[in-house]
Amino acid sequence: MVSTRRKALETLWHGTCDVIGWGEVTDPLTHITKPGEFILHQSLKCKLSHKNISATSQTGAGAIIVQQIKLSLGNEHDIPAGCKIIVSQNGKTAEYARSGEPAVFIDHQEIVLDVFKGWT
Repeated sequence: MVSTRRKALETLWHGTCDVIGWGEVTDPLTHITKPGEFILHQSLKCKLSHKNISATSQTGAGAIIVQQIKLSLGNEHDIPAGCKIIVSQNGKTAEYARSGEPAVFIDHQEIVLDVFKGWT
């Protein structure tokens, strides 16, 4: 049963995301197994938010501005570390990497993301 709080949160989630993992993948035609991408979750409702954090340095140089990217989605989905997360929201699609452990709440989870720079 979905709680009233969760239904209220979902009204704010205007994006969708696909969670992609990296590992051994077997080609269905050749039956050859090799490293590659595979889909863990597809078309999950979510919300991507951005927050600018600025800090001044002790040396008197200009402020350093860092952008924090946070993904909010249902807490019933396990998003392993190291996944690529493709988010589509407001007509834009971007690739991110999961950078932190999720903050799990009663009705949702929040995950801090980094821009995806490739599989490491």
